[in-house]
Amino acid sequence: MPAPQPVRAPEPPSRAAAPQPPPFPQPPADPRIAQSLPPGQDARPAKPAGPPPPAEPPTRGGPPAGPPPPEEPPPPAEAPTVVTRPPGVPDGAAPLPSRPVAEGPGDTTQAEPVPFPEAAAPRPAVAHVGARPPTYDAEPTALPASDPRALDGLVADTVLDGARYGTYTLRAASVRGDSARFRGEPRRDALLTARFGTAEDALVLVAVAGGARSSDRAHLAAADACRWIAEAVGRSHARLSDDIRAGRRGDLKSGLHRLTDRSYGKLRARAAELGREPDEYTAGLRCLLLSADPGCRTRVFFGVGGGGLFRLRDGSWQDLEPMVPQSGALTGEAVVGFGSAVPESGPEGDRLTMDLGVTTAPPPYIEEPVPPPAEPFRFRASVARPGDTLLLCGTGLAEPMRGEPALAEELAERWAPAGAPGLGGFLADVQLRVKGYADDRTAVGVWEA
Repeated sequence: MPAPQPVRAPEPPSRAAAPQPPPFPQPPADPRIAQSLPPGQDARPAKPAGPPPPAEPPTRGGPPAGPPPPEEPPPPAEAPTVVTRPPGVPDGAAPLPSRPVAEGPGDTTQAEPVPFPEAAAPRPAVAHVGARPPTYDAEPTALPASDPRALDGLVADTVLDGARYGTYTLRAASVRGDSARFRGEPRRDALLTARFGTAEDALVLVAVAGGARSSDRAHLAAADACRWIAEAVGRSHARLSDDIRAGRRGDLKSGLHRLTDRSYGKLRARAAELGREPDEYTAGLRCLLLSADPGCRTRVFFGVGGGGLFRLRDGSWQDLEPMVPQSGALTGEAVVGFGSAVPESGPEGDRLTMDLGVTTAPPPYIEEPVPPPAEPFRFRASVARPGDTLLLCGTGLAEPMRGEPALAEELAERWAPAGAPGLGGFLADVQLRVKGYADDRTAVGVWEA
């Protein structure tokens, strides 16, 4: 019977043996994450065994290359880091980084989240204000009829302009009304912006004119009124700029009154050339004069005819329209022949001279009615404050501003919190529609820094 053989322990598998395939596909190891290794094995890859590389040949003409420098001893091997995977993570998958926690019981420092700036909520789109929507469409429908022999009289549907001088920002827009867009009529309002002079001596003029509704040449009369007042102001801009900066309100009022009368005289002469009545070829005219000097905050308004002048201060509107006497109202002392006593009469009203009984000739027969009195001249000079918004507009916007409180409130909310809007934003604000107000919209806004 053979002797029993001693039992030997199983030899460890050879390092060169092929490893068994893992139950899950193993992704490539991340060199930034320490892998789990058996004890005593270095985490660094082993250098391949073999002779050292040959030294490079010396450079021609240079000193002979010496022996290679001795290789630095490798640093001591650190203990391998064992990564414990949470349950449910397959072998070979890199664990997710954890959030930083407190180092000890006395350290309660937490990573504070970075606050993001809260964006202002956009204002909801407002199609119209008031209880009911307007009758007409918001976009143009028909173009006005054109005469091939008078194409210079064509008027665009919309005019938009703007500038920035000194401490103010200027926005100006003129838009054809909803009713004119529907009927194919031209825009009766006219808008002109001009700068005269340079540097701090420059003077900015903004003129707004509106023609009569009953005239088929209202748009031409409005354009002529703006152009002629601009010519008159441009020729006198140096004197006007000095008066504005010096605060000579009396000289400004009298000088601008004369320039306005000359412009209306040209309108009457033009009406005579066309064979029209003066009231058929006229327009209301309202203007702003703004100095380009940063140290001057005087804003001058002048003009003739209806419209509006408003100021937005501290979130509320103020009506700055100059008060003018009603037509036919008598003010001041009595005038001879209009209610006053006859100079020759005594204390009791008796005549002091002899009545010779001479009959006087009857007054000349008037075939046509007496023309109505001219529109009164309006003037106002005010000093602006930082944050003010000055609004000059024609009747198409002045009437809903006074007649529909919702429009004034909406514009105050849009213009009060921030500075001047862009050209597109200002045009959208001017076109805010209101039921019952379908005339042309022309407005000039001045935002004070």
